[in-house]
Amino acid sequence: MKTQGQHFRIYTPASLGAAIRHYRQQAGLSQADLAERTGLNRTYLSDLEQGHETEQVKRILRVLKQLGVRMTLEEADW
Repeated sequence: MKTQGQHFRIYTPASLGAAIRHYRQQAGLSQADLAERTGLNRTYLSDLEQGHETEQVKRILRVLKQLGVRMTLEEADW
């Protein structure tokens, strides 16, 4: 979910997807552009942005939950 200062708290596949979409659009990239830059399929990026729960996302969220921590995304300054 989006919070003040364009931070995204990641709790679910949907919140991760919203963050990816936000930052991709902010960068002025299409899904195809980002896919090419990252070496991923455009359809995989589309699935992520739509909040589909991939096995990788499911595992990461499960680890974070068990550790009692959360992930927050914000624009990097590097």
